[in-house]
Amino acid sequence: MNRRIAALWKFLTYDIWRITEDEVTRTTFSLYNIIKTIYLCVSRFTQDRLMNKAAALTYSTLLAIVPILAVVFAIARGFGFDNFMRDQIVSGFGGPSEATEYIFQFVESYLSQTKNGIFIGVGLIMLLWSVINLINAMEITFNRIWQVKKPRNIYRKITDYFSMLLLIPILLVVSGGLSIFMSTMLKNIENFALLAPISQFLIHLLPFILAWGMFTALYVFMPNTKVKLRHALVAGILAGTAHQAFQFLYISSQLWVSRYNAIYGSFAALPMFLLWLQISWSICLFGAELTYAGQHINDFSFDADTRNVSRRYRDFVCVLVMSLITKQFAKDEPPYTAERISETCQIPMRLTQQTLYELQETGLIHEVNIDEKSGDIAYMPSFDIHHMSVANLLDRLYTHGSENFKVDKEHEFSDEWKTLMKAREDYYRDASQVLLKDL
Repeated sequence: MNRRIAALWKFLTYDIWRITEDEVTRTTFSLYNIIKTIYLCVSRFTQDRLMNKAAALTYSTLLAIVPILAVVFAIARGFGFDNFMRDQIVSGFGGPSEATEYIFQFVESYLSQTKNGIFIGVGLIMLLWSVINLINAMEITFNRIWQVKKPRNIYRKITDYFSMLLLIPILLVVSGGLSIFMSTMLKNIENFALLAPISQFLIHLLPFILAWGMFTALYVFMPNTKVKLRHALVAGILAGTAHQAFQFLYISSQLWVSRYNAIYGSFAALPMFLLWLQISWSICLFGAELTYAGQHINDFSFDADTRNVSRRYRDFVCVLVMSLITKQFAKDEPPYTAERISETCQIPMRLTQQTLYELQETGLIHEVNIDEKSGDIAYMPSFDIHHMSVANLLDRLYTHGSENFKVDKEHEFSDEWKTLMKAREDYYRDASQVLLKDL
């Protein structure tokens, strides 16, 4: 039994990641991809410590919730949906509780002060700061999940964040109007034996559809990268369904919370509300990990070997990639993308991306946008390819990084340093005559 468990674990963590598409049938490979996606999602969820990220987002949400709800109620009140919106928000927060009553008291106080013109400047600044802080924390977390190194620029942050701030209340109001419309239609068609059950099913399904759409939109638009809709939709449906199931359990659990209230009194509403926020954010971030894993599952082929690649093989891959890029430039043909390099040389995608990033850091190549609509990125040489030799490449890789330490290589350890430099010169002597474009 121990051997079987060890063999199964080795298959899940190592062997399955080395199987290529041409080695098995399409059905088997699809099944393996599903297994790898689930394993990768769970492992990265724990390694990225997303429960801690969910706690941080819970704190930011607690600061921003009153100003955001104030905006929602102000817009809903203008359309005459304020009472219905109150019911919807209570339902969205897991049912009526003391926490929701406190929140609505704060919202009413916030709106009355704004209406009377008291502290409107400070209130506006707090509203903007809390909302921007929440959305910025969400973007940082999603970018880390997607391993995006460049956040949105200031202009895009201003336009995107305020678009979200304006669109969310409008969408909530529209969804509320849609619910009222469907409820009214249901009353009118109760006499129709066939249509009434279908309409009831649609009304019960509406909260799920709204949750699916909310999570899907979040997974598509929040990371500062291109997210494929089909992966975001699958993760959005799973996360939305899980969130609705958690809502049901949370509402049902209010029965035993009364015992908790007997000990802590009205203070019990706060930890229960914080628990609801934490679990909701954990579900959301798990769905984000699932979206990333589904879209990038092929990038993790040979993952264990990529993380443990030798220096010699990493140098070989750098020479290989630079040779492709320089020869393509010499032929005046379209530059290589990371995907095309990976497919051409059969290099794992993660190793390809790491190599390209290292070559950019050393100033050997730079990114070019070959298609503004799709945002496809390709790579070109950064200087004259007639001066790009194998020795020049290896020297840049060899010397890239800091050497500003207090080791005395001039006197006490000069023999070791000189021996190393001489060995390197002997190693590169022949390579200095070989250009990358001629390989």
